[in-house]
Amino acid sequence: MAISPHFFNKRETELSSARRTIPAPGIEPSAVPTVAIPVHVIPLETQGGSKLTVGPNIKLKGVEITDCDTLLVEGLVEATMDSRVIQISERGAFKGSAEIDIAEIHGQFDGNLTVRQKLTIYATGKVTGKIRYGKIVIEEGGQLTGEIQFGAMQVARTGGLEKPVLSVAR
Repeated sequence: MAISPHFFNKRETELSSARRTIPAPGIEPSAVPTVAIPVHVIPLETQGGSKLTVGPNIKLKGVEITDCDTLLVEGLVEATMDSRVIQISERGAFKGSAEIDIAEIHGQFDGNLTVRQKLTIYATGKVTGKIRYGKIVIEEGGQLTGEIQFGAMQVARTGGLEKPVLSVAR
């Protein structure tokens, strides 16, 4: 079996306009105007970086998720995670431990959750466990139960030193 040279590598993107002519029956192709469709290439940096999607009916268990900019949970994830953004859909569920910059919960989260910046729990969202947060928004109908603490600590990723960015006023 022959494998195309582009099978594992990215294909070169075409920056020129694509043209397609669809002649109607009985009309000569030269009489039909062509339509130019621009092809836009969006760099990965503007798309939000690396993204992992766990689709509906998918179960991902016993893993450690790192270096993921955005995790979208539509199925079930049982894991430990240190990331930038987590989005849990209405039918999604996350069980385990997560250290996140921004969390948007439409479904269920159960475990240890540290949100360094903003935790948003929507009307269909349910968060239980040990929760630490910097800012919080709970939509009417959203549920939050467990050990809840204001003042998440941001961990400096370089050098392994922990530096508090937010602290609890005493």
